[in-house]
Amino acid sequence: MRRSILALLVPVIAFPLGASAQENAVAAISAEFPFESRFVSVLDSRMHYVDEGEGDPILFLHGNPTSSYLWRNVIPHLQPQGRVIALDLIGMGKSDKPDIDYTYDDHLRYVEGFIEALDLKDITLVIHDWGSALGFDYASRHEDNVVGIAFMEAIVPPFAPVPSYEAMGSMGAAFRAWRTPGTGEQMILEQNQFVEQVLPGAVARGLTEEEMAHYRAPYPDEASRKPTLVWPREVPIAGEPMRNVQMVERYSAWMTGTEMPMIHLWAKPGALNPEPVAEWLVQNIGNLESVCVGQGIHFIQEDQPEIIGRAIADWRRRNVR
Repeated sequence: MRRSILALLVPVIAFPLGASAQENAVAAISAEFPFESRFVSVLDSRMHYVDEGEGDPILFLHGNPTSSYLWRNVIPHLQPQGRVIALDLIGMGKSDKPDIDYTYDDHLRYVEGFIEALDLKDITLVIHDWGSALGFDYASRHEDNVVGIAFMEAIVPPFAPVPSYEAMGSMGAAFRAWRTPGTGEQMILEQNQFVEQVLPGAVARGLTEEEMAHYRAPYPDEASRKPTLVWPREVPIAGEPMRNVQMVERYSAWMTGTEMPMIHLWAKPGALNPEPVAEWLVQNIGNLESVCVGQGIHFIQEDQPEIIGRAIADWRRRNVR
């Protein structure tokens, strides 16, 4: 199963859509980001976010190499229900790029600082990729401040922790290279591989030039791309980094024991969370709804934003106090 999970993220992959279907998908999804930019000081750096609507907070957390821009077509579906907040992780999007290591622990400190700075209470989390780890970690330690979790293409069992590079199938070689000193720097810092290849290759419809321009903007040079290099080195593979193995194991155990309302949105063929993972989650998490949103690979918000937004809104109306 792990071979099929990660083989789909091989750079420059293209998902087979007919020409008319691809044109319709592109036409239905806006490249515009029509939200006011806001900034808040966290640990002496500015973090960028959008803040729309009123009521209890619905907090969106993205992963590598994206930003709040990923959620642009999902946000309108949740805005009538509450105060919709989508942040840019530190060093990413329009947030500042301080001189830090950009490890998982660094990002967690800034996310928790952001939540404290905005005094967010009774949060509904909407999370993806590394944002899922940050969200599950936070929820497992602040269960009294989170009322529900919507997650997709997430760092969850049985995908993670990953036992070995071999278990990753064809992506094992890519992760070895990204984690090799010198080689990873060339691939990700010099070639900007996560933005130029991995991102568009993991969107079923592809991305337009306007959309690519938004995703390229935060990473104009090698120094700015440091977070996109560190993230693949933080994936818990073959016991390393051990601190992240322990972190994922801890919140995974919490997930299978909590009664917190959750919804898992998954796509076909998917990448981290294909159908076998979705089935495992249903069998092992108590208060979970599972929704297949249709065609998608990893950045499913770029393929199925309307279905995702409507599904989360419906789930939240029924399950979140």
